[in-house]
Amino acid sequence: MAQLIAQLDIFSLDAELSQQSPQKILQRALSQFDNIAISFSGAEDVVLIDMAHKINPNIKVFSLDTGRLHAETYQFIDRVRKHYGITIDIMYPDAIRLQEMVSAKGLFSFYEDGHQECCGIRKVEPLRRKLSTLDAWITGQRKDQNPSTRASVPIVQVDTAFSTDDRPLVKFNPIANWTSADVWMYIRSYEVPYNSLHEKGFVSIGCEPCTRATLPNQHEREGRWWWEEATKKECGLHAINPNQTV
Repeated sequence: MAQLIAQLDIFSLDAELSQQSPQKILQRALSQFDNIAISFSGAEDVVLIDMAHKINPNIKVFSLDTGRLHAETYQFIDRVRKHYGITIDIMYPDAIRLQEMVSAKGLFSFYEDGHQECCGIRKVEPLRRKLSTLDAWITGQRKDQNPSTRASVPIVQVDTAFSTDDRPLVKFNPIANWTSADVWMYIRSYEVPYNSLHEKGFVSIGCEPCTRATLPNQHEREGRWWWEEATKKECGLHAINPNQTV
């Protein structure tokens, strides 16, 4: 697979797909790679699952259980599993590392010293374990989710943050050019399952202690890690976005 990726001109592929529909991008991704999976947690991701499932019902999907998700999010994950009749590979944090951090710093240390350490243990390390088994992955990143860190997200990229010398990893962002309105129009049009927290004012949903509902006209990322500045509102899952500062 490393040889296949080496033969691909990622920049040309990105240019070719940059104006294509998400469905066309997914079709190309799924035809190019057998060992590819969709990262699932929110509304954008379930839209991708819905699209991909229509192309190939045997799609691979995984999700990260940090141990701090809302009850509604766990219910949402199971509802998506049943709705599409798919297996969702749930990734968990390393129990020893998590216990050491909580024992030393408590359950809410991120309010004092930032969320990076906690996210690193609960999200980034489990993601790294999963991605080490894949040749490519698909995410629901959108450019307008965070102008400080995602404004230049490409459709296709080599994910150097999670690649190794002998195992390059390709990353597809099929709805990078979509807006939140596009996502919700698709959800309503095709009756796609969604997290019930969206009905309570939550837009971008992460862990329960680090997520809150947003007010009218607030940007969606203002509900995530609200005690930190905008340039730090990433957890490390997408650490190679162009122009990203963290």
